[in-house]
Amino acid sequence: MKFGIVTFPGSNCDQDMHHVLKTVLKQKTVSLWHKDKDLQNCDVIVLPGGFSYGDYLRSGAIAKFSRIMNSIIDFANNGGFVIGICNGFQILCESKLLPGALLHNDNHKFICKNAYINVTSNLSRFTSKYSLNQVIKIPVAHGEGRYHADKYTLKSLKENDQIIFQYCNDNGKIETSSNINGSVLNIAGICNKNRNVFGMMPHPERASDSELNNVDGKNFFLSAIESNT
Repeated sequence: MKFGIVTFPGSNCDQDMHHVLKTVLKQKTVSLWHKDKDLQNCDVIVLPGGFSYGDYLRSGAIAKFSRIMNSIIDFANNGGFVIGICNGFQILCESKLLPGALLHNDNHKFICKNAYINVTSNLSRFTSKYSLNQVIKIPVAHGEGRYHADKYTLKSLKENDQIIFQYCNDNGKIETSSNINGSVLNIAGICNKNRNVFGMMPHPERASDSELNNVDGKNFFLSAIESNT
């Protein structure tokens, strides 16, 4: 399987993603520069974490105008797999490939720590290797991670089983006290209606190598790999 990992000015998790996909999971990876147009016949496009364009205006707001995004939007609209992690999630929302927006954390501080998330749905190409309501521990690192959407969008997300991950406590309980950034409905990750575009704020690539003593994120990538084989 061939993964294309996009680098924008300010991306800082692209090499982490290459390491997990190429070295740990033995997949073919290629680097895609934000000024590229050719997606090099990749099976999956990954928008990694970081601070594209310094997060000026708001996170992802400038990156959506990068040349490569036109190709990615066409790719996604034709059923191609697209994954956005942290800043990548923000870019997908700004580009309207995913509904809603990511706002400043409710405490107005940058949050960098391990977080527990509940696998709310395993009926997706990105979570099929997890059990329903499985609790996994995945690192977060963001200042604008508070997911927000209007009531009609939230209703649609729930009706179409598009809410994939929710912040929870270590026992899997989804409650206000386990909501690390104030996201509506404790949302940590969603997919689109066609279930081929996925975004999440936590970093599964930082929990996919046994050297880090945490492989809770590994099944996220294995789900995507096996769903396309």
